Amino acid sequence: MMKTRILIALSLLGLLVACGGPGENATIPEAQPAGASSADIGAHVVHFSAQTTDQLPPEIASLYNIVRSKNRAMLNVSVIREADGIAVTAEVSVITKNLAGQLKNITMRRIDEPGVQDEPDSIYYIGETAVANREMLSFDMSIKPEGIDKAAEVRFRRQFFSD
Repeated sequence: MMKTRILIALSLLGLLVACGGPGENATIPEAQPAGASSADIGAHVVHFSAQTTDQLPPEIASLYNIVRSKNRAMLNVSVIREADGIAVTAEVSVITKNLAGQLKNITMRRIDEPGVQDEPDSIYYIGETAVANREMLSFDMSIKPEGIDKAAEVRFRRQFFSD
């Protein structure tokens, strides 16, 4: 329960991100205004945040084998079914680029946290990449929740400061 609450709190730290809505036929989704941290993709809502890993408490970083650094960014994604608010599994892939169009390597991995008492299980997808001071990254996410035939596209941008 404590780990779940800490991960949720860390997600809330990323409220300074911008999100993109789902693309119907577009290959590149339109980025939304800064401040959003979720995107409605039909029967599901995608929640996301991105922040430098030095913002993680040391015990959480250690638990999930994350290197704490001002020069590393972590993307955190969860997919929630709107009908009942339950976290669901999904295929989550991300292409990350900086403003110069350079690709940044980011591989997403799944983290499952069992619910405690009446809480449902939590499912997160996290990935890390190197960042430079003041670097702006675009995160183009392809999200396909379990049981859905077509992936939704979500885009957001985030600038990172390491000084």
